[in-house]
Amino acid sequence: MAVIASPMPTAPKGSRRRSGPGVRTIEHASYLDAEGIELARKYGVWLDMDIYNGDWIEEVGTKEGWPAEYLRKNRETTDVQRRGFAVAVKAGAKMTFGTDAAVYPYGLGGRQFAYMVRYGMTPMQAIQAATSEAARALRMEGQVGSLSAGAYGDLVAVKGDPLSDIRTLEHVDGVIKEGRLIN
Repeated sequence: MAVIASPMPTAPKGSRRRSGPGVRTIEHASYLDAEGIELARKYGVWLDMDIYNGDWIEEVGTKEGWPAEYLRKNRETTDVQRRGFAVAVKAGAKMTFGTDAAVYPYGLGGRQFAYMVRYGMTPMQAIQAATSEAARALRMEGQVGSLSAGAYGDLVAVKGDPLSDIRTLEHVDGVIKEGRLIN
């Protein structure tokens, strides 16, 4: 089942297109503003904002000498996107856990949780964005994103309490997939 990506506010004002009925998620939402948040709320659209990767791009891209255009665009959008994220959280917009996992190495996606908390979510809201809210956005509630009879039973194990320290989710010690330990 695919998530439909929308053209909603990811382009600068003047070229922005609007969300509407049938759109399920907005990916990135780099230039999200109050009007975009209100449209997302009005139509029940989930925002899927990858607010960690800007720091990774800045650090690694600068060190490795990435093209100036890549770094310029990253610098132009990172803080704007994070401000939009914070306002959207405060406004009660629906959110899912977003990564741009193709940008940085596999295994670093858990760093997104701390950014979500830093920019306004509670640890539980950040965890729900990655689990139950993502399941709702995908129309897969009852199958994924929860521990309930009939669900797949996918879990990660960490040392510590992510509600006390969300960064524990950056260090996964075990993975259970469909009820079986695989790692």
